[in-house]
Amino acid sequence: MNVLELKMNFISLRNYEPTDVNELLDFARQTYIRGQITLAQYRDIIRELEGAGAYTPHNQSEYASL
Repeated sequence: MNVLELKMNFISLRNYEPTDVNELLDFARQTYIRGQITLAQYRDIIRELEGAGAYTPHNQSEYASL
């Protein structure tokens, strides 16, 4: 699975488009925890989403000073 497929799954399940990459990041985490994607797929998706600006809430203070 890649980010595009993840986004399509998100839209299919939630009936709306994600508002930002952080919402997809959360969805990717949930998908991994449910065993629907492999660890390798999860890592690739997270890397791509973080490259697009996604961040986890515990890292938010790290970016707040920028």
